[in-house]
Amino acid sequence: MLQLSSRMTRGFYTPEEQEVFSYDGEGGDKDFMNKEAFQRGVRDGIPIALGYFAVAFTFGMMAVSAGLTTGQSVLISLTNLTSAGQFAGLNLIVAGGTYYEMALTQLVINLRYCLMSFSLSQKLERKTAPWHRYLVAFGVTDEIFGVSASQEGFISPWYNYGAMCVAIPGWVLGTLVGAVSGNLLPEFMISALSVAIYGMFLAVIIPPSKKNKAVLAVVIASMAVSSLFAYIPVLQQVSSGFVIILTTLLVAGAAAWICPIQEEGGVTDAK
Repeated sequence: MLQLSSRMTRGFYTPEEQEVFSYDGEGGDKDFMNKEAFQRGVRDGIPIALGYFAVAFTFGMMAVSAGLTTGQSVLISLTNLTSAGQFAGLNLIVAGGTYYEMALTQLVINLRYCLMSFSLSQKLERKTAPWHRYLVAFGVTDEIFGVSASQEGFISPWYNYGAMCVAIPGWVLGTLVGAVSGNLLPEFMISALSVAIYGMFLAVIIPPSKKNKAVLAVVIASMAVSSLFAYIPVLQQVSSGFVIILTTLLVAGAAAWICPIQEEGGVTDAK
């Protein structure tokens, strides 16, 4: 039990444990491991929730200023969980865009979550029930994916549930507070809150970058490729959604080829 506690406080299974325990099974060990994974997810999700609150505050303020009610603003945040998609959608609503334009815009901006879900599916225990996978997929965001992907070995869906149960309320609550009281704050404070998410991203990527040179190389390469799209005139025409997708494919593909993950025993993981 002490050994299981030590491992599960990190929120993941070793391959050997994966073959023994299933989320559809019964037993006290399974419940204990799920609880430990959930608690670890909650702890890792708190910084995400704080960052989300600040960004969602801005969204709530802008949504009400654009003519949406507080209830409509909160409902959008509760059902979408995508900052870039929500801000882009808000602009289309204000401009009177069509449903077709809205659907196409959201598809392009949020297509990166498809890539994240592909990657995250390989981190889940092989016997994880489909309904667990569906719930985990609903909560995939850039930051939740970042903390999940940085875990060693296989992760428990309960780890994601823990992160989601604080991150999602942080996003929704930030929208509510912004919609209700955003106009009461001075401009400089609103501007400061809007950059909080960048600090949160740094908190996600710096710790694993310090531990793993391959991760550091991926971070630097991603910044370099993103800079090319930002400063080369021809590449500036590419939408932000496709920039993220192309950068992910190029950098992650190169990293997987140059620095493949090794399984225990030195066998390359083909997944």
